[in-house]
Amino acid sequence: MTGCQGECVEQAEFDIVMAFQPVVDIKARRIYGYEALVRGRNGEGAGQILARVNEENRYAFDQNCRVTAIATAAELGLDRRLSINFLPNAVYHPEACLKLTLQAAADHRFPASLITFEFTENEQIIDRVKLRNIIETYRRHGFMTALDDFGAGYAGLSLLAEFQPEVIKIDRLLVSAIDTKRPKRIIVSALLTMAAELGLSVVAEGVETREEAETLAEMGVHLFQGFYFARPIIGKLVADHEIGWI
Repeated sequence: MTGCQGECVEQAEFDIVMAFQPVVDIKARRIYGYEALVRGRNGEGAGQILARVNEENRYAFDQNCRVTAIATAAELGLDRRLSINFLPNAVYHPEACLKLTLQAAADHRFPASLITFEFTENEQIIDRVKLRNIIETYRRHGFMTALDDFGAGYAGLSLLAEFQPEVIKIDRLLVSAIDTKRPKRIIVSALLTMAAELGLSVVAEGVETREEAETLAEMGVHLFQGFYFARPIIGKLVADHEIGWI
């Protein structure tokens, strides 16, 4: 199945579930939202699932992930922001490819206004005009967009020069050991200044130690995601009181 031909999603090829990892706001000391992360029903990690994605099934996989994330979030009673990863190169026509997403949100009574779509800098964007159209279309429907893995992939700065999502997520490669790596602190400080000038929110992802979290907090970051705060869990939403706060 390629493109947006048909409304069905090939469930059999991708028998998936979603794990949810919180994004925390240390200023408010509450969970800001949750990212839905794909897992196999038999415990397969995201890497194993993504290794089976190709040109023929990319659209089906993308749609399956969206519907599964929304349905599971609704079932678990999620009332914060829901982040769903999407594959820009799988989107043939933004309006047409949103139909199933909007229908899933309506069917499960999940507010579409709480959904953020994340696209990763690690996926090479073949058609930037199309990506701009996707972001603008999603924005018209009330969705937020986020650039994931920022600083670790394909031409993130040049993407931001052309169009701006609402959120950038600083990649783990820049976050790791930032408390001891001065060059990383200089780079992240510059990114924070840039984001502030552009009016973008910033999430530091992949935070694994208290020292990393404290250093980033001192630099002005207040949205965090990573093992230090909470790990992804299948079938459960981590609560505010279960977070490893700093």
